[in-house]
Amino acid sequence: MVDVSQHELVPDHVLLEPEEVDEVLAEYDVKRTNLPKIKRTDPALPDEAEVGDVVKIVRNSRTTEEAVVYRLVVS
Repeated sequence: MVDVSQHELVPDHVLLEPEEVDEVLAEYDVKRTNLPKIKRTDPALPDEAEVGDVVKIVRNSRTTEEAVVYRLVVS
């Protein structure tokens, strides 16, 4: 079986530590529930991701070196 998360076109998905989550929420002045959502069943998520975690997704960008987005893991 193919591991989709390791495909070259899938951007890096990194679980954030609670301290990092607090920093991100403070920086953008949002609540955790205001973040865009990603389903727990998404094959690109790390195996240890649980509902309520925040994931940092780092994509390649044509206009900037990297585009960083954050997603809240939901069921």
